Amino acid sequence: MESKKQYNPVVDVLRIISILAVIIIHTTTRTFEASAFDLQKIPWTLFLNQIFRFAVPLFFMISGFVLELNFHANESYLTYLRKRINRIFIPYIFWSGIYYFFVYTRHTENFFQALLGGDASYQLYFIPAILIFYLIFPFIHNFYKFLGTKWITILFGLIELSLLYYDYYIQPLRIFSPIKTALFNYFVFYAGIVLANNKERFISFLKKWKFAFLFGAPAFAFYVFYEGQGLYLKTHNYLAVYSQWRPSVFIYTFLFAGCLYFIFDRNTISISIIKTLSRLSFFVFFIHVIVLEVLWNFIGVKIFRIQFVKDLWWDPLYFIAVTLISFSIAYTVHKIPNLSKLSG
Repeated sequence: MESKKQYNPVVDVLRIISILAVIIIHTTTRTFEASAFDLQKIPWTLFLNQIFRFAVPLFFMISGFVLELNFHANESYLTYLRKRINRIFIPYIFWSGIYYFFVYTRHTENFFQALLGGDASYQLYFIPAILIFYLIFPFIHNFYKFLGTKWITILFGLIELSLLYYDYYIQPLRIFSPIKTALFNYFVFYAGIVLANNKERFISFLKKWKFAFLFGAPAFAFYVFYEGQGLYLKTHNYLAVYSQWRPSVFIYTFLFAGCLYFIFDRNTISISIIKTLSRLSFFVFFIHVIVLEVLWNFIGVKIFRIQFVKDLWWDPLYFIAVTLISFSIAYTVHKIPNLSKLSG
């Protein structure tokens, strides 16, 4: 069986940046909650929370890219599925059990329902959605010659933008959460597949339009911030700032990913460090919420009460503490033979 597996360190860099962005979204969200969503008094916190909203869409894009690069054309569907599902589903069940039975123990649904919806903890919604993409990826791959054409790609993108616009500006779609998440991210996942099949053209495009990416990404970062702030102050609906499913974030994700790819592809990267951090990022995705809760309950809430939270250093410090502890635990656990197969 011929393998086309390839390693691209820049993809691992994007994966690491994505998990760091997830952590800072969650740490700043805790500041929102503690300040009773008086967002006008914490603009720095809101700014950080909004400009990192590319995190989850970028995860989906990376997933499509890596799946396409590493797919074995002669591999059976069941073999492919078994390898992919085991790698993600076993840790998902393990951590869902920890969160459901020991961390967030007040429930309105049973464990099986929480597992289906990714509801045992608020970061786990990502896993059922990515599992949907794992299920359908081989079919996308087999029909890529048709689906990967220019006009089909443009059509898929326009449909995605329309769905995001309707959900964010008009009325939230009432769909089962994993299906909704997959629906709002099918194009970025598909785009990852397209980019994997057109790497040289993609790099040439980045070189030609580098200034559009380098200036467009920061411009859209500010737009995403002002958009979320403005809509929240107008409606007082927390979903205005919580949601990363919006047309602006969709465009911002592509600009930011291209900008980062261009920057890191041109610089020497320590492969060993990048590989290590990337390998630990899946575990960090699962555990960082526990670390966040423990730090907040034992230290953070006390600091917040004496008003230090208003200072610029609070959110970066909280983020750094959660990140360092989470990666340290991940590094230690990965030293224990075979435990990572269970814990991620």
